[in-house]
Amino acid sequence: MHEPIFSLNDVSFRFPDDRDNTLNNLTFEIRRGERVVISGPSGCGKSTLLYLLNRLYPLNCDGIVEGSVRLFGKDADDYRPGEINRLIATVFQDPDSQFCMTTVEEELAFTLENLRVPRSDMDRRIVDVLDQTGLTDFRHSVIQSLSGGQKQRVATACALAAEPEVLLLDEPLAHLDPLTARNFVLWLDRLQQQTGLTVVAVEHRLDLWEGFFEREISFGTGGCILEDKPAAPKPPVEYPGRPTGMTGKPALSVTDLSVETSGKQLLAPLSFDVDEGEISVIAGPNGAGKSTLAKALCSIYKHSGTVQSPGTGYVPQSPEFLFLTNSIGDELAFSGLATAETLDDLSGRLMLRPIWEAHPFSVSHGQKRRVAIGAMLADNRPVIIMDEPTSGQDAAGLQELFALIDERSREGITFLIITHDMEFAAAVADSVLLVKDGRMTGKFRAEDVWANPVLLDAHRLLPPKGADRRETAFA
Repeated sequence: MHEPIFSLNDVSFRFPDDRDNTLNNLTFEIRRGERVVISGPSGCGKSTLLYLLNRLYPLNCDGIVEGSVRLFGKDADDYRPGEINRLIATVFQDPDSQFCMTTVEEELAFTLENLRVPRSDMDRRIVDVLDQTGLTDFRHSVIQSLSGGQKQRVATACALAAEPEVLLLDEPLAHLDPLTARNFVLWLDRLQQQTGLTVVAVEHRLDLWEGFFEREISFGTGGCILEDKPAAPKPPVEYPGRPTGMTGKPALSVTDLSVETSGKQLLAPLSFDVDEGEISVIAGPNGAGKSTLAKALCSIYKHSGTVQSPGTGYVPQSPEFLFLTNSIGDELAFSGLATAETLDDLSGRLMLRPIWEAHPFSVSHGQKRRVAIGAMLADNRPVIIMDEPTSGQDAAGLQELFALIDERSREGITFLIITHDMEFAAAVADSVLLVKDGRMTGKFRAEDVWANPVLLDAHRLLPPKGADRRETAFA
């Protein structure tokens, strides 16, 4: 048997300001070369566990650890700050949180400098990891000009540049287009076989990984381990059928909308209408311009052309940008437009009641996203744009999100949803706006997109499972 890399014995963890433990009585080992997935509901402590394994916690949060944590046969407390990062690399759920430099090359060089890699060896390592991750053409790109999915690949490249023995991944597929996600899994499979890398990943969408993982450690809501078992392929989340929500009366009219900055055109002129009660999914490859389009529709980005809307709400890809108060309850009630009954309904359905008094920045990524979604639904805006609302959500959260969007669309609310989750898109969409290379290919009936392999291939999409559940045809 291989030696344990991680060995936890009756480990509990609590943040200093919390009364209750986030993690409780964890006992397990992970051995060299294993492929392990950590699963469980949103907010159950999965990401916190990763931060214990890489020593980010308790050092960076003054957290309280009980029990024994051993890394590579050595007590975790015996490592000097930063020492373990030569062996354990982490790709965080929010890639922006780990970038320090301006360009991709500078970020990679900064990572290697911190590891005291000789300058003579840096260029080789940078070239090799850019090739491994398919980022060679982005070597000199400004990181903040890249899409969320491209940033995720840059973060992965930085982790691999250290040539670690362990790779910790926190929902690494969340911002990748479907084809890129599949290729990432295939690439990681080859890399792990070649190097013997130990891979530990937090993931909700196990169906996207097919047979990659050998073992699954499943958490419950109290931060306890429910099961530690051999991994098995999982089916995608199932959704009920829904009729189309079209009225024929436009709620959003866009004419010749384009975005240009510093002499570079980010979005070519495009025009389309979306009806009252219509749910339109914006889809396309990483870097296509989907988030740019969303921000232009909300006037966050300056643009030419016209956008006519009775009022638009926006849930950004990074929900923290939306928060203005010190509690989740205050965030949902901030606009003053929602009734007490509406707030009670949203808090229950979005599973926010247990964290109602918590600070919005203190909860998990999936919970932050539900807070932002709840705030926009509480505002009852006529048009709501959501950028990757399914990221970080467990199966129950996805099904409730589907139900809320479906109900609001029947009331006449119009939704534009950016998502790489093709199963969710197939269940909820009336229409699909396809975007590629900063240009809109067109607006299509949803079922026509799922049935067209040429369109899917051109936009790096994969056909969703169960795309035939719609009850009525698009009108």
